[in-house]
Amino acid sequence: MNRLLSIELQKIWKNKASKILTLTYFILLSFIALIASIKFDIGFFKFHLAEMGIFNFPFIWHFNTYIAAWLKFFLAIVIVSMMANEYSYGTLKQNLIDGLSKKEFVLSKFLMVVLFALCSTIFVFIMSLILGFCFSSYNEFDVILMDLDYLLAFFVKLTGFFSFCLFAGILVKRSAFALGFLLVWLFIESLIRGFLAFWIFPDSNYDEKIAQFLPFESMSNLIVLPFSRLSAIRNLQNQIGYENNIDYSVNYFSILIVLIWTFLFVYFSYKILKNRDL
Repeated sequence: MNRLLSIELQKIWKNKASKILTLTYFILLSFIALIASIKFDIGFFKFHLAEMGIFNFPFIWHFNTYIAAWLKFFLAIVIVSMMANEYSYGTLKQNLIDGLSKKEFVLSKFLMVVLFALCSTIFVFIMSLILGFCFSSYNEFDVILMDLDYLLAFFVKLTGFFSFCLFAGILVKRSAFALGFLLVWLFIESLIRGFLAFWIFPDSNYDEKIAQFLPFESMSNLIVLPFSRLSAIRNLQNQIGYENNIDYSVNYFSILIVLIWTFLFVYFSYKILKNRDL
């Protein structure tokens, strides 16, 4: 396993574009800390994001994982490019000639996917701890440990998404077309959700119950939009009489769905490669 991972790390580090994109991704993750510096002071109007409680424990786990998840597209480019280079440069065929089986090849790519997701999760965890200790109004140990399951949801979300990127890269072979395939799939899911909501189940929530099994939708359900949890937003909602019934907790059923999709993406990646004439 260490040998397979070492091979993939060397491939990425020796590819200038992949190396730059990977470094850019982690640099951008650290820029979440700059949100604390956003401050407007215009007459009586004062706006300071850090003072709104976005870095309070345990809300910070929800907020940071949600924001960091949007940056995953940088590593998506790395993963699909990694697969495209295997075909373009003939390294896939050379690896197989050198004794690497197709199962080991797919496993090496999946290990790289898991490593990306794990490093991202650890990075967000450390950054959130630092920001929380600097800005949070609540630093009790039991409060800090609350909602840590958002980190698990973040890890599963990235693993599932990167596995989808791996599948697209193996299926399509060209990085631009693979990214296009992901966008087309996202569009198809949007059409399916719209069709279910407006045509099949216009007067019920059965559309949501069915759509939750779609890959992108299940990943999206892992970490819901956090901003309406802020006290300022809740106070505004109370003043206008809006009843907020959103469940912000991590849905473990969604985690199971994403894990199943992850398995299917890796399995079909292997089946495609196994049956393809290289």
